[in-house]
Amino acid sequence: MRVFVTGATGFIGSAVVKELIAAGHQVIGLYRSEEKAAALAAAGAEVYHGSIADPDSLKAGAARADGVIHLAFNHDFSRFVQNCEDDRPVIAALASALAGSDRPLIVTSGTGLANTAPGEPAREDNAIVGANVHPRAASEEAAAAADGVNVSVVRLPQVHDTARQGLITPVIAMYRDKGACVYLGDGVNRWPAAHYLDVARLYRLAIEKAEPNAKYHAVAEEGVSMREIAEALGRRLKLPVKSIAPEEAPAYFGWLAAFAGHDVPASSAQTRKKLGWAPIGPTLIADLEALRLSDR
Repeated sequence: MRVFVTGATGFIGSAVVKELIAAGHQVIGLYRSEEKAAALAAAGAEVYHGSIADPDSLKAGAARADGVIHLAFNHDFSRFVQNCEDDRPVIAALASALAGSDRPLIVTSGTGLANTAPGEPAREDNAIVGANVHPRAASEEAAAAADGVNVSVVRLPQVHDTARQGLITPVIAMYRDKGACVYLGDGVNRWPAAHYLDVARLYRLAIEKAEPNAKYHAVAEEGVSMREIAEALGRRLKLPVKSIAPEEAPAYFGWLAAFAGHDVPASSAQTRKKLGWAPIGPTLIADLEALRLSDR
């Protein structure tokens, strides 16, 4: 299969490119900056210059492929809502190049979108909350609006290795700046997680399966408590660990305060059954305890 990958030079995207090529697929990798093109070529991909801000480049790239994996996203969380809205025209452009065919489009969102009862893990077949509740829902709403397209969704948890850990990466910076690793209240609220190589394998399995309207959860660990995360980082960073009151969250976490106390466990039982996906990578706590401090 010839796969067009947006975000091909990113943390997850670069692993997806290698996973696809190792499995015998060809990859057209979207890149924007020349400095990253060499690494993409070295991985064995065809380098394709374009941008998520240029719909014509997206359409042309997708038109040359047997399927598309859309991973590109602006991770500047100071404008998170706008970045989520900006994903709508990107998905529409990719979908327009695939409309009327069986060629699959894999769209990326997050496990936190799946609506569920308090304390229960989000499941793949749950209804999603709207973009007015969680801005990232814009991506799934755009996917649902793509008529005549074989589209499916991969929902991400906190994706990690020893250098990056999703939203936990900026939390680490805040901990170091404040001189303490904190959690809210009793710290039992949970975040799901998965190692980035397991996530890359799931994307490959999802595009090979090419099941229309499928929802997949790239979840290896259903939920890791914020207290466990703070304690692991306290050991690694040699910082004190303490609880703070929920009302102190904005002063401590800033823009992350809205996420810091959320209990958002997620199940991947349906995904594992459909795709035969069995994550084998290190746990989140193992990666945090082996944190590469030289990268910070």
